[in-house]
Amino acid sequence: MSTLVSPETTVATRRVYCQNTDAQALVSQQSAEWESVPLPSPFPVGEAHLSVVIGDRPTVFTEELREAIQSHQARLIYVLGADHALPPEASGSPVFSFLVPPLQPVVVASTVRAAFENLQLARNQEALQLQLDRARNEIDELNEIGIALSSSPDTATLLALILQKSRDITNSDAGSLYLVEEAESGEKRLRFKLTQNDSVKVPFAEFTIPINASSFAGYVALTGEPLHLEDAYHSPASIPAKLNPRFDQESGYCTRSMLVVPMKNPQGEILGVVQLINAKRRAGLRVSAQTVDDVVIPYPENRRALVSSLASQAAVAIENSRLYESIQTLFEGFVKASVVAIESRDPTTSGQSFRVADLTVGLAEAVDRCDTTPFREINFSRAEMKEVRYASLLHDFGKVGVREEVLVKAKKLYPPQMELVKDRFDFVRKAVQQGHTERQLAYLLEKGREEYLARLEEFEKEFQERLAELDDFFKFVLQCNEPTVLPEGNFQRLAELAGVQFEDWDGQSRLLLTPEEAALLSIPKGSLDDRERVQIESHVIHTFNFLSQIPWTKEIRNIPLIARAHHEKLNGTGYPYKLSEAEIPFQSKMMTVSDIYDALSASDRPYKKALPTEKALDILSMEANRNLIDNSLFKLFVEAEIYKKTLGWKHPAAT
Repeated sequence: MSTLVSPETTVATRRVYCQNTDAQALVSQQSAEWESVPLPSPFPVGEAHLSVVIGDRPTVFTEELREAIQSHQARLIYVLGADHALPPEASGSPVFSFLVPPLQPVVVASTVRAAFENLQLARNQEALQLQLDRARNEIDELNEIGIALSSSPDTATLLALILQKSRDITNSDAGSLYLVEEAESGEKRLRFKLTQNDSVKVPFAEFTIPINASSFAGYVALTGEPLHLEDAYHSPASIPAKLNPRFDQESGYCTRSMLVVPMKNPQGEILGVVQLINAKRRAGLRVSAQTVDDVVIPYPENRRALVSSLASQAAVAIENSRLYESIQTLFEGFVKASVVAIESRDPTTSGQSFRVADLTVGLAEAVDRCDTTPFREINFSRAEMKEVRYASLLHDFGKVGVREEVLVKAKKLYPPQMELVKDRFDFVRKAVQQGHTERQLAYLLEKGREEYLARLEEFEKEFQERLAELDDFFKFVLQCNEPTVLPEGNFQRLAELAGVQFEDWDGQSRLLLTPEEAALLSIPKGSLDDRERVQIESHVIHTFNFLSQIPWTKEIRNIPLIARAHHEKLNGTGYPYKLSEAEIPFQSKMMTVSDIYDALSASDRPYKKALPTEKALDILSMEANRNLIDNSLFKLFVEAEIYKKTLGWKHPAAT
């Protein structure tokens, strides 16, 4: 920051202007501290020296003198007449002191000296005030910059702001910014992260340089001390670093003054370097080899101090930004790990949360771009987009609270149940085979060989027909066991089959299908019965309860509310809360469209075949027409081709 100037540093030449020669002669005899000269007309406003005017006639009161008095260039001593009265012309002109004739040398000398002291004090006060104002302005500048740095949304924006503000407060034509990075080997290097130049177009590519004395930036990062160069091509012998002239040679630019400042955190650790190039006399000027002498100046001392303060603020801001991004990365990893954990319990829906997130964010972006009703007034900030994405990724988090056998149920009958059914059919098949053999043997013994052979073909035909009937029944059971997307099925035939009985080893009559099995096989849509569906639907409640335990930041605090409503329907028939259309968050309505489309079109479900895109969209259209999903959102989903976002989709874990 700038240093306040002491009064002794502003002493100027002292001059006494006299309106008459007698006063001039008297004053010149009193002190060698000042020179005595006749009063010129007009009064010379704007001179650097201090002036005292001794006047004895009304003509001394001029506008020029009044201006000089106001600007602390002069003080007026007036010699009164015999009536000791001021002339009318004196109105509005400050008079420092008065003298009365006859003039006494000692009185004149002391009065003149007091006038000079008053004038010097006023000038010193003015200089101090100017420097205080400048210091206050510098503090205000730093505060404004600090606020701007603290509100930067990401590190890239922050770095650009740091360099731009550093250039703004120094009128720098160009600048570069470097960050310290550490390799796995532990070696630290400077990464060239950013460059700005008002006079020439600069091709940019990141690269690293060593932290050593071979470059100005490396030297400052090594020593931790700022470096000011009035002429970068002629650096002091004490500075081992030298300027690489290649850029100037290739671009026609001319580097002259430089200010290179380390960015240190409060612990003294150097996080990077700000390198400013060519301080200009005023903003807007362009620098070239032809104009550099007229345009470029050394960096003023007070601006150097200001940049150092800014660099310290920048280091803290960079640390905070990195910490924020680390937290973001950590949270992003936690979310993805949570999704993968959910998928491990339900591999049949692997990737579904990621796809729904992609689709929902894509739909939100389309809404944000839309300038027609009903979406003209709906916009999403960066934070709200993030909220939509996380809610979509975690919308099925509650599946961790659902029994795994229900969660992964691919058929209407659980595998052990199907095994029992198969065992019964196998038993009946073997019983038919055994009955066939016993019948043939009994007939042979009773009727003899010739009659037996005559009817053998008949026996075999009856046997094969019985087996075929049994096999057909079993195929039908297998068919009924497959879930369907829409209600369909020959439930009358299933009811008939449910009444078929057989005799077990003990001769007891048993049903080929138990009532529970028949009921499960009669499920009209999907693979779940009412009790299982309630369990599955409870995952939404678990999701809300789990997500509500997380202390979300203010900007994404609606995640639990958005996630809990993705199975609600506009007509109030959704689950689990039966919310009305007005109660369903808009973000949830978008997610519902995405979730249903993915459920219909996904190819990773063993309990159903993936529907073609056109068929899936047709079903969504029916849902919209029945007032189950938002029709405007569905139309935008189709028109903006959001559904294409998951074509050829690959799981993040695989990529």
